[in-house]
Amino acid sequence: MLLLTQKLAACQAKCNLCLNACLDDSDMEKMKTCIRLNKTCAEICGITLSTITSSSFFSKEVLVVCAKACKKCAAECKKHANDHCQQCAKACEECAEACTYFM
Repeated sequence: MLLLTQKLAACQAKCNLCLNACLDDSDMEKMKTCIRLNKTCAEICGITLSTITSSSFFSKEVLVVCAKACKKCAAECKKHANDHCQQCAKACEECAEACTYFM
């Protein structure tokens, strides 16, 4: 469980960093989808972290949603060459794997 909480926190942090870096991009229009997915993924990781640490009855369902959000965010971030996007994609992939493992 410790690994999962670490991956969720890391993914949330990387998504927030990526989101903020994307907002500073000179062509923010092309980053809109990335920004939206970063925001959603960070929020879902936070909710998932809260849910699993409180032993909620819905932990499994939330893990499913989180894995899905992380995979979608990773796929979008991989489309961009920015270092922050690549780091975010890696964190999202690792988080999705951890969520899937604990389902």
